[in-house]
Amino acid sequence: MNDLLSPLLTPEGHALLDEVRGTAPADELAVATRLRREHPAELVSAALAQARLRQRAAAKFGEADADRMFFTPNGVEQSTRASVAAYRAERLKALGVTSVADLCCGIGGDALALARAGIRVLAVDRDPVTAAAARANADALGLAGLIEVREADVQEVDADGYDAVFVDPARRGGRGRIFDPEAYSPPLSWAVGAASAARVAALKIAPGIPHEAVPAAAEAEWISDAGDVKEAVLWFGTGAPGAVRATLLPGPRTLLGRGLPDPAVRPVGRYLYEPDGAVIRAHLVAEAAEELAGGLIDPTIAYVTADALAPTAYATAYEITDELPFNVKRLKALLREREVGNLTVKKRGSAVEPEELRRKVKPQGPNAATVFLTRVAGAPTMLVGAPARPATGAGPS
Repeated sequence: MNDLLSPLLTPEGHALLDEVRGTAPADELAVATRLRREHPAELVSAALAQARLRQRAAAKFGEADADRMFFTPNGVEQSTRASVAAYRAERLKALGVTSVADLCCGIGGDALALARAGIRVLAVDRDPVTAAAARANADALGLAGLIEVREADVQEVDADGYDAVFVDPARRGGRGRIFDPEAYSPPLSWAVGAASAARVAALKIAPGIPHEAVPAAAEAEWISDAGDVKEAVLWFGTGAPGAVRATLLPGPRTLLGRGLPDPAVRPVGRYLYEPDGAVIRAHLVAEAAEELAGGLIDPTIAYVTADALAPTAYATAYEITDELPFNVKRLKALLREREVGNLTVKKRGSAVEPEELRRKVKPQGPNAATVFLTRVAGAPTMLVGAPARPATGAGPS
């Protein structure tokens, strides 16, 4: 196999990886020069490249696992974050799943989480280097007994005999992200067909998928981790076709759709709530607003406002001190008067870029504030405030 992974799976490769672990970019040249006196230059280069990938992967997999795993550049970029994969594995386990055909397994991130949940996995990928990385990762983390890695075209794999199918189609091509689900590899229609043949299935898709593209037989779930939307999943066999949910990690905390109408538009109250991205993507702002007894500041803007502060897992609360028509000079004067130097700028429904505004107002001083560039009842507006601090200490998260 003509790749940079195979030499690293040898005893010499493992020893070299241990030696270059944690090498800082500024030190790479000196380290490479020293190691090439005793090791082949290609092997040294491969080890240093793998060390860089492991450092990048630590954010997704945690340092302890990433330091033992093997990655490809695409594998680091496209693999599922470990926390999300663990959540999905536990949900499959709760559905009674004991075996999964993981189609388009990549470097094995989901397969590892499934195996750690005690689920037997067939992990399939057609790229030989990627499949080799998945196999090496199962070995490195002591999970090879539960994971069979197969190099094959997923469209030719027979998944009969497995309780569930998990499909993670490639959503990147030579020109970057692919937004058309039928341009995924394999296409979403094929994945849906594969799902229909299984008792339970989960299809990982881009969070920007149009709701009208979600099959009627599927349950749709949008997942965020620490406020960052990571993916959407189409579930089959859960007994809830047509259901919509937003799941927030850590937690998990799940908000279920109830088909509520859009909240009413009302004047800006004392508090402004910024719903989690998964809530917005799932079109569940109305469910979050009902929980908060709030309304929208504008019919097209996903900011919820209320007069009282209520604890919620699904939005971040801010206390609003000022509501101004959009006017940079007025904002600059207000910030100067309040000695605001630590300025957070958020926007929704505004063409103004946060950094552009920061340059114009030139914040200076010891105090902090948050400004929202948005629309209120159709009018360009600036809302000034700060994260809400409930007296009980048990406020919004």
